[in-house]
Amino acid sequence: MISSSGAVPSLSLTPRSTCSLYPSSVSPSSASSLRSSLSGVSYQSLHLSGAAISTCQKAKTKKLKVKCSVSEPLKVMISGAPASGKGTQCDLIVKKFGLVHISTGDILRAEVAAGTEIGNKAKTFMNEGQLVPDEIVTAMVTARLSLEDVKQNGWLLDGYPRSYAQAQSLEEKKIRPDVYIVLDVPDEILIDRCVGRRLDPTTGKIYHIKNLPPETEEIKARLITRPDDTEEKVKSRLEIYKRNAYSISETYSSITKKIDGNRAKNDVFTEIDSILSQLQNKKRKVIALARESGNGSIQDSSNENSWRGIPTRLNNIPHSREIRKYFYQDVLKATQRSITNGRTRLKVEINIPELNPEMDVYRIGTLMELVRVIALSFADDGKRIKVCVQGSMGEGALAGMPLQLAGSRKILEFMDWGDYGALDTFVKIGSIGAKEVDEEDDIFILVAPQNAVGNCIIDDLRAMTDAAGPRPVILINPRLKDLPGSSGIMQTMGRDKRLEYAASFENCYFFRLLYYAGTQYPIMGALRMSYPYPYELYRRVDKEFGKEEYVLLSTFPERPTSDEVNNAFLGKPRSGEVKSNSGIWGFFSSILG
Repeated sequence: MISSSGAVPSLSLTPRSTCSLYPSSVSPSSASSLRSSLSGVSYQSLHLSGAAISTCQKAKTKKLKVKCSVSEPLKVMISGAPASGKGTQCDLIVKKFGLVHISTGDILRAEVAAGTEIGNKAKTFMNEGQLVPDEIVTAMVTARLSLEDVKQNGWLLDGYPRSYAQAQSLEEKKIRPDVYIVLDVPDEILIDRCVGRRLDPTTGKIYHIKNLPPETEEIKARLITRPDDTEEKVKSRLEIYKRNAYSISETYSSITKKIDGNRAKNDVFTEIDSILSQLQNKKRKVIALARESGNGSIQDSSNENSWRGIPTRLNNIPHSREIRKYFYQDVLKATQRSITNGRTRLKVEINIPELNPEMDVYRIGTLMELVRVIALSFADDGKRIKVCVQGSMGEGALAGMPLQLAGSRKILEFMDWGDYGALDTFVKIGSIGAKEVDEEDDIFILVAPQNAVGNCIIDDLRAMTDAAGPRPVILINPRLKDLPGSSGIMQTMGRDKRLEYAASFENCYFFRLLYYAGTQYPIMGALRMSYPYPYELYRRVDKEFGKEEYVLLSTFPERPTSDEVNNAFLGKPRSGEVKSNSGIWGFFSSILG
């Protein structure tokens, strides 16, 4: 593998030192039971040889640095072409996270070494550079996953499933990983690694003629090339791997994490470690939430029925931590539901006082906190997030950026992004524009994109969404209405097309406080929408002893017009009659239209 400096470091091609196919505590009766569960597989009756079990029982138990403390431990699949470094990464994962390493290759190699019937059949395929058929390995893996040590410690499936049939077999049994890791290495590097490998038949150690040469001439003299390490057979294995990897890619597309494997092994593992640590942390949070609920079961926090109502005292500034946290979670749940349901062009509009730039109590820190909550939540799911803030627009005397966003990028860069190295790994900070769209990005969060007098952000926005393709783009508090132009600068695309593009983003969350016309006090009510539920109109009602509450007046399938809001507050029935805005509610036309 080539390091960033161009040097060729030592290539770690040592054989796996541990075999975690069976726990060291497997009793003869358990081994017998496992063999029985594998009977009936094609190629007559499949029995594991004593060599296979003995090999695993003799493996030394390693002391683990970290053990998953949640009730549902990590479940990981890892895939990589021959010589991609998958074995090395498996060793590092097992050492760090304590997962049970399940490799069909280890079982098959033990059978081949023992000269069993199933081993001889497998050897024929392996010597020809072919993969062993599905029916031989499927039953072995599912039986292994049912043992107690796997249930307690979690599992790492190494190179399995490798076909669509195997993947579907696991899906039918509801065996699904938390993440599917794919090590990506260029073909020419893989071929060089394989063709240069040499085996010491005396010790079983693997060398490489360039990257890991033998220590002495005596060892060098006895090295041999494995039958499946010729260039012709390596190319054949690569083609087979690619076909099989493609066949299962759709099954695990939503949880796939592609890792650049053409780096030093520690660099590769740093990225894998970050992915698994965040998944582990999320599982712990879920369990902690269940414990807080008092019954140990996981509450469906995304259910709208669990929503507890609109917080009160929203004109009290600064907002309490509880109020901020409420809105952060309310927005997050709506956004998660939208993306889960396949929505890709989304916007969040929320104008509580601290998030309303038209009020003198506007706080940019609250906006940045909201963005961080959304970004970290998706990063916890293993997604790569690009958080984008628009830069300076215009040229010469017209150069500049909206005051609302001044300093926002610096705030994002200096914020606390957690203990798991999320920033610059899973969360990256960028600008709005097509050049910021990278292949590795999964979701884009755009912070308050807005037009300024004489300058239009729509061109950059459209270029970015075009480059993003089907990947979700989320606008947080956008302000895309047309503003007065200068020398025709705002006339890009034409006004109709600009407005049409701005309207192509659908609300996944909407919250707006309603006031008397021309005032910001007192609060008269609120309008709320959380995807996929309807718009809800509330009236604020004063109660005894200085208390207040929000009472639901009406719901609307689409964002209500000012007339519809006025009529609901006045208690008028809905009708198709169009009336002009007047009275104290006339102000709504400018904020709801």
